[in-house]
Amino acid sequence: MRIPKTGHVSRKGDVYSTVIERVFLDRYNDGDREVTFSREDVAETAKILGHALPKNLGDVIYSFRYRRELPFEILKTAEFGFEWIIEGAGRAEYKFKLVKVNRIIPNDSLMSIKIPDSTPELIRIHSLSDEQALLAVVRYNRLIDIFLGLTTYSLQNHLRTTVKQIGQIEIDEIYVGIDRNGTQFVLPVQAKGGSDQLSVVQTKQDIECCKEKFPQLVCRAISAQFISNDHVALFELAVDDDMVKVLDERHYKLVSASEIDPTDLERYRHLSRF
Repeated sequence: MRIPKTGHVSRKGDVYSTVIERVFLDRYNDGDREVTFSREDVAETAKILGHALPKNLGDVIYSFRYRRELPFEILKTAEFGFEWIIEGAGRAEYKFKLVKVNRIIPNDSLMSIKIPDSTPELIRIHSLSDEQALLAVVRYNRLIDIFLGLTTYSLQNHLRTTVKQIGQIEIDEIYVGIDRNGTQFVLPVQAKGGSDQLSVVQTKQDIECCKEKFPQLVCRAISAQFISNDHVALFELAVDDDMVKVLDERHYKLVSASEIDPTDLERYRHLSRF
C-alpha cells in the first residue's frame, strides 16, 4: 500500500527535508526494503513543490547520507530495529535501503592513552572546521601509526572519485602504509568532529573504493572522532553481513610531555606486554 502524501515537513521551512521526503514517499510502497531514485528525480521534485533548485543539487542527497537525520515521515516506515540509509547505486543514481540500526560511538569505559601533543600551534589556530582540525591532529601526531603499529603516510585528503555500482564518493583522507614484513596497506580515514556520528554508509563505500583502486594493497578502514578538543577516538572497522563492525578501538589524549608521569609510563609498559 502506498503511504499517503501528508504534506508533513520535518523541519518547518526546510527545503531539503521537504524534497527528500517527497522523493521517498512518491516511490515507496508498504514492505519495500529498497527505494531507488536519481539526482534528476530530486530536481524534478523540487520544481513540483515550487522550490528553487539548490545551487549544489548533490548537497541535498549528501546531507542526508552523512550529516542529517531523514524526515520523520520516512523514518516511521522502518520496522523496529531497522533504519533507512541512502546508498549510491551508480552515477547520479541512489537508493534508500532498509538496514539494521548500526551505531558506532566511542566507548565511555575505555582508558585514554596520553600522547605528547605534536600539533603545530598555527594549525590549531587556523583550522577551518572540526573535521579539518581532527585530520590534522591525527596526521601530525602520527596516531594512525601508533594505533595500527604501521609506518603510514598521508596520500591524499578529500579524495573525490567514482566507484562502480556506487557512483561518486569522497574519502576524508587516505593513507598508505607498510609493516615490518613489507606488506603494504591502504587506509581510508573517516573523520567526524563535534556531535556528528561516524557514517556506516561512508565506511562501506571507502572499503569498496580501496578494493577497486588499490587491489594489491590490504585495506584497513579507520574512523576518527573527537571526544573533546584534545581527545580522539580511533576505530578500525570491517563489514560483516552487510553491517559495519568494530575490530579495534583506542582513545588518545593529547597532552604536554610534562603531563605524562611515571605512573602513566608504568601502566603503558604493562599494557604493551599483551
